Amino acid sequence: MSRTLVVAATGLLLAATSCSGLEGVTGPDPEPVAERLASGLQEGDLAEVVFVDAADPTEELAGIVEGLGEIEPSVSVQQVVEGESGEAATATLGWTWPVSEQEWSYTSEARLTLVEDAWRVEWDPAVVEPSLREGGVLEQTALRAERGDIIGAGGRPLVTERPVTRFGIDKTAVPARRAVVSARELAVLLDIDPAPYARRVKQAGDQAFVEALVLRRADIPVEVGARYQQIPGALAVRTDLPLAQTREFAAPILGTVGEPTAEMIEEDPDRYAPGQQVGLSGLQLRYDEQLVGTPGVVVARVASDGQEKELFRQDATPGRPLRLTLDAGLQQTAERLLADVGPASALVAIKPSSGAILAAANGPGTGGYNLATFGQAPPGSTFKAVSTLALLRAGAGPETVVPCTGAVVVDGKRFENYDDYPPGDLGRIPLRRALASSCNTAFIAERERLGRRDLVDAAASLGMGVDHDLGFPAYFGAVTPASGETEAAANLIGQGKVLASPMAMASVIASVQARRTVLPSLVRDHEVAQAEVPPLTRAEAAALQEMLRGVVTGGSGSLLADVPGPPVLAKTGTAEYVADGGALRTHAWMIGAQGDLAVAVFVETGPSGSSTAGPVLEAFLRSR
Repeated sequence: MSRTLVVAATGLLLAATSCSGLEGVTGPDPEPVAERLASGLQEGDLAEVVFVDAADPTEELAGIVEGLGEIEPSVSVQQVVEGESGEAATATLGWTWPVSEQEWSYTSEARLTLVEDAWRVEWDPAVVEPSLREGGVLEQTALRAERGDIIGAGGRPLVTERPVTRFGIDKTAVPARRAVVSARELAVLLDIDPAPYARRVKQAGDQAFVEALVLRRADIPVEVGARYQQIPGALAVRTDLPLAQTREFAAPILGTVGEPTAEMIEEDPDRYAPGQQVGLSGLQLRYDEQLVGTPGVVVARVASDGQEKELFRQDATPGRPLRLTLDAGLQQTAERLLADVGPASALVAIKPSSGAILAAANGPGTGGYNLATFGQAPPGSTFKAVSTLALLRAGAGPETVVPCTGAVVVDGKRFENYDDYPPGDLGRIPLRRALASSCNTAFIAERERLGRRDLVDAAASLGMGVDHDLGFPAYFGAVTPASGETEAAANLIGQGKVLASPMAMASVIASVQARRTVLPSLVRDHEVAQAEVPPLTRAEAAALQEMLRGVVTGGSGSLLADVPGPPVLAKTGTAEYVADGGALRTHAWMIGAQGDLAVAVFVETGPSGSSTAGPVLEAFLRSR
């Protein structure tokens, strides 16, 4: 800081001829007053500053900066220059506002006057910002960042900005009591629960627009478009929101976007604010920081006549897209095939050559749960692909003769084959035939061949039972050493403590088709290394391919025998479970592979894999 004086020429001459000379400036120093002003402006309280007209402009200052929100400036004195008379001075103030990552900085000037041997400040709105005049204010406007798209296979947008209409009640348009009545009328029109919506409208502020429902433009019922305007205060706001092609499209995995909840704002107020569009669930939530981008900001001076002048701008930075492996066409096909399946159901399709998940569809019976990649259920006889690998490693071969009996008892537990097991395949039959016809008792009879971890290792070689963070909710299944003979028997046929997701079972058949352990992937930019597992040899894979082909050519998967294209491998499965109420039901499974495609279909309740899951798998393969 400096204190500059302009001294008369005569004074300079006297200084040249006098021993004492002019040793300094007399009178009070204006700098402390300038510092007090800067501090008061920064704190928003000017009570400690003395002004020429003796009025405290703190309230006026608050009105000027109210439109900038809760941010606080940094104000410093850069220079104080006194005039020639010594009765006036100008303080240069440096302002910095943290309105964005790129701070808004500028300087302003304040005039100081010496009154009765004390410096006072002349108040002027221009002290806050040089272009301000009486009645002018500063306002900050956020610039919305364009949310990053979610991109699928072939660069096709899966989630992008699409036109929607937000229906709600504008409380500025009607009295408070009428707003509640209108809320109930609008809720009935939109087919949503009237009571909670009316309650939200009642609790909202007098200036609020209370959203009731957001609909895609193409999905707005004719009666809604025609009648909402007859409801006082009802308003339809057109905007764009990041949406998938349909409401159902991969919804449990992709997740949703909307305004942050009160809990989100309370937990992280620096990140979330009312009115933002943020990820609320699924991948939209997990990758929100990548997708959301950085909002921009404009600061403007608004004059008393409403005229605006832009003072500062930082443009918004769009969010970065999230790239997935999902194939939009295959995903839609899978969802169409599951649309009429009543019980919870799922279909997962994987590309064996790369592990890319091409479809991960959940049927309507899941109630929005991500069963496809995160479900947990016993895989039943589809797990015999794993059991067969374990037996091959233990010395058995496709032609090894095994006993297929009608039933077998292990430590008092009776195991049987499924109800319509072909009687012609009972007796001593080759292992390949036991797999093709899915003979439970034959596999259980061979349990003595296996060591404690053989089944665990075989599962790992086929991509099951070893966890990885794939960047999305993924359950690889559970295969653990059996704690007893009964459990060991049950594990061999995919019951006991064996659990899997449809994704895990798709990985099993994909590994057989690829002749190596396949690690599924969905998020392209999320790198994950394959865990160290017992390698699947080409000879083992070739034997499994031949035997699983036999399931189609002469076994329980014969419905796929005439599917056009490369040979189809498959395995059917059912698994018992106890439903609500204690009833014993069966899950229905089927896995298959054709060319560079591996598929698993799961239906929570069904009589058999071939009759329940099989038609869905067949239709999916034929649709390509």
